[in-house]
Formats: sequence, C-alpha cells, structure tokens
Amino acid sequence: MTDIKETAIQCLKDESQAVRDLTVYIDDYFVKVIEFLFNCKGKLIVTGVGKSGHVGAKIAATLASTGTPSFYINPLDALHGDLGMISKEDVVLAVSNSGQTDEILQIIPFLSRRNISIIGMSGNHDSLLSKHALYHITVSVKKEACPLNLAPTSSTTAAMAMGDAIAVALMKMRNFQESDYARFHPGGSLGRRLLLKVKDIMYVKDLPVVGKSETVSNMLAAMTKGRLGLVVVLEKKKVLGLLTNGDLRRAIEENKDNFFNLDICKIMNPHPVVIHEDETLTSADALFKEKKLNMLPVIDSDNDFVGILDIREM
Repeated sequence: MTDIKETAIQCLKDESQAVRDLTVYIDDYFVKVIEFLFNCKGKLIVTGVGKSGHVGAKIAATLASTGTPSFYINPLDALHGDLGMISKEDVVLAVSNSGQTDEILQIIPFLSRRNISIIGMSGNHDSLLSKHALYHITVSVKKEACPLNLAPTSSTTAAMAMGDAIAVALMKMRNFQESDYARFHPGGSLGRRLLLKVKDIMYVKDLPVVGKSETVSNMLAAMTKGRLGLVVVLEKKKVLGLLTNGDLRRAIEENKDNFFNLDICKIMNPHPVVIHEDETLTSADALFKEKKLNMLPVIDSDNDFVGILDIREM
C-alpha cells in the first residue's frame, strides 16, 4: 500500500516539476510566436500522432473554445487527402515529442510548397521538425514520470500545459471575456447564465400576489397555492412589499391571539430586493449571493411586477 501511494505521489511531483521547468521557455521568443498566431488570418491547424495526437486534439479544442479558430488533423489523414482542408492563410502547429516523427515529417514538404507556416512543438530543439518550422516551441522534460522512464507521461503533460499557455496568452491578446466564452459554450452552465435573462426562466403563472388590503386568510391561501414560500404585495402592479414563510412565523409568534386580524402591511417587508427582467442570470446569481436570498420579485421597465425568479431554476 505504501509503495502504491509513494509511486503515485512521485508521479504527480515529477509531472508538476516538468510543467514548472517550462517557464524558462516563456520568453521574448514565445511572445513572438503568440503575436504571429494572433495576426494569423486563417485557422490554427494542430497535428500529431499517437499520444502527441491526443494532446494536439485537446490543444485544438481549447483554442477553438477560447477564440482562436482551430481544429485537429491526423497527419496520416492529411497524407491521404485531408491536406485540402488546410488553406494558405492557415498555420500548422505540429506536436511531436521527439521532433522526428515520420508522419509529421512527411507532410512538411507539402505544407512548405504551399507556403503554409509551421510551428513545431517538441522536446528536441535540434530536431528536423525544429529546423523546418518557422517557429519552434520547446517542451523538453528531464524524465518521464513513468517508473521505467518510457511511457509518455511528463512529456505529454508538459506539451498539454504549453498548449494551454498558448491558448490563454491568445485569450489575453484578444481581450476574450466571459460573454465571448459563453457564445462558444451555449450548452454549459456558464453560457446559460451569461446569455439567458431573468425573463427567460422566471415564474409568470399562478403567481402568489395579494393587494395591501387583503385579509391574512386570503394571503395564506395565495402563498399555499403559489408553492414558492412567499407572497408579493402589490399596489397598482407595483411591488409594495414581500411576505415570506419566515415573516409569517415571526408574526405568529409575536401576535398569537391576533394574527388573523393583522394588517398585511404591518408584517410584510416594505423594502424587498427586486430584479429587472432583462438582467442576465449571472447578475441574478450575484444578487442572490450578496443578499442571501432564494427568491426575487421581477419587475419590467415600468417597474411593474411581472414574475418571480427562483434560484433553484438557475
């Protein structure tokens, strides 16, 4: 058991050290690479085989989702017709641990003849890939985390981390914001919260509302029917106050003998927090957290009450 733990811990230490060692390569040369990619008018095509291919696919996916048009292509497929997917304005990022991978080297002449720029990423700065690339990013590691120093472990982690560094550097240059990220991830929770508005998910039917002169009995009936644990008190469509289950419990404890004769305006919260229907769910979430609330009355541009937002629906 101890050997298993120590082996796993050492693996993580070796890989984390391999990533830290990459910081020496984040220099002025790296900045030139990023500036070149930023000014690319086409796509950034990532290629690689084996483990490097898996790393390349991940890099392309990260780039594509953070504002840099990109996709992965297998060099074997490229040799059998998929080179036609690469246009003259594109840039190819070739990932190879050794920098001597045959499948990568075989497509270089075809790319060169079409004047397609190549950026190499390998652990060998003196490799053939490095010599034939316009730019070369070094991702060398001292040792693999594999106990035999054979299986790609530290090297693949380092390459993937460098790919992330490229992606986030380009995000910085593009001033890529949360709203931009959401457009590329409309199915995710972040995209949903940034793009959807309060009016898209608020309750609008069978709302628990009463007038200020309503009886306590009718107010209780409205709260029960609404099943949201609150009642909104209105006056000419405007939110006059709010009554929650907590407000009711306190009112009952303080007025045990006279509860049903109470004036609703005496027990409601006369200054409830409200939210506009056109606010994003991100803004609503921040308001929920700031005010420590679970429900919010929703108003429109005329300050008329139009619905209720439930934090559980976000």
